[in-house]
Amino acid sequence: MAENYKYDHYKSVPDPAEKVNFKKKKPKLIAVVDEDNCTGCQVCVPFCPVDCIEPVEDEKYGIPIPPVQVRYDECIGCQICAKVCTKLTWDAIKMIKTEEFEENYNYSVSE
Repeated sequence: MAENYKYDHYKSVPDPAEKVNFKKKKPKLIAVVDEDNCTGCQVCVPFCPVDCIEPVEDEKYGIPIPPVQVRYDECIGCQICAKVCTKLTWDAIKMIKTEEFEENYNYSVSE
């Protein structure tokens, strides 16, 4: 019983996705990776239920371990990647309201 307290901080980390789902409607939030803060560990990748997180192309930075990026048209705004990143690694993924994201990045998220 005394050993269980060591892992209490993992309780809010969901299990990895078993089945990949698809977006049914425009999400209220979009996951955005701070590439300067991302270590490229890819801990978030297996947790994404729609499999929309991938490493940045090697050519962009020319470093051995590139950061990850979110394919915005596929993101469902579930927040799982942000929670996993915060709990298990650095806190490099932020959730932004879709309207704010579209305005700031001049990008329209599809349904």
